[in-house]
Amino acid sequence: MFLTNENLFELTGRRTKSKQIEALLRMRLPFWINAIGRPVVAIAAVEGRNEAPKEKPWVMPRVSRGT
Repeated sequence: MFLTNENLFELTGRRTKSKQIEALLRMRLPFWINAIGRPVVAIAAVEGRNEAPKEKPWVMPRVSRGT
């Protein structure tokens, strides 16, 4: 249902949580942040299916991005 840590690395090209989040934001892929601060991406979101969870994805507030 969700990308593995290795899948997320392959998708973003980044290993650190903050850099993965930056890459996902640039890609405009919906994601959530789990309890340990890691981005969580539904496989359906990457495959472009309409089966992605209907909950609103987590979005980093502008102030947190340093802009």
